[in-house]
Amino acid sequence: MDGVDGRHMARGGRTKDRDEPERRCIVSGESGPTEPMIRFVLSPDGVVTPDLAEKLPGRGIWVTASREALETAAKKRLFSRAARAQAVVPEDLVDLTERLLTRRAVDAVAMARKAGLAVTGFEKVKARLKQGPVGALVAASDGSDQGQARLRGLAGDATIIRCLTSEELGLAFGREFVIHAALDEGGATRRVLREVNRLSGFRPCAADDARNDADPEGIGVRNGI
Repeated sequence: MDGVDGRHMARGGRTKDRDEPERRCIVSGESGPTEPMIRFVLSPDGVVTPDLAEKLPGRGIWVTASREALETAAKKRLFSRAARAQAVVPEDLVDLTERLLTRRAVDAVAMARKAGLAVTGFEKVKARLKQGPVGALVAASDGSDQGQARLRGLAGDATIIRCLTSEELGLAFGREFVIHAALDEGGATRRVLREVNRLSGFRPCAADDARNDADPEGIGVRNGI
């Protein structure tokens, strides 16, 4: 199995089934589902380009969604090897990828809000948690630890997302800033979980140790993404 794919292969954050092919990270050499990975393609000019939506034409090159893996791929010229062609790696590829992942995570939260799956505000989130299980509890990475701890105790087994700032969450909710939110189960929430899982490999997230203990593969976590 190669670390590349044809244009016709599976796309997006769909749930993997038995017939869906796996991909191999060009850095680690490990094969697995595409959800914790990022697809790259070469532009017509040979420039390495992130394809986060997995829709761009061309030979796909897959890298585990982490800053370290992407830096290694660039430093060791692994893109050229995988593409079997000269690949130009932009100097800001890693930071660009993080910005694009952040945008997708914010957009995913906004879609969950528009789908009626989200509530925000400490009291509203607290009330929602008391009603029963949720798909995810969202806490701004720059928010108060005390407030987050109070809600975390009500969250049960829900995934806790802590990779977005209050300003970034505010963009998703059409406000200046947002500290707390809860997302109900649903397709839009599953997309949020995939995007923040990938983003968590590129920026510091609260409770990283808990994330790694709960899921050493980095595919799905209990808290800290």
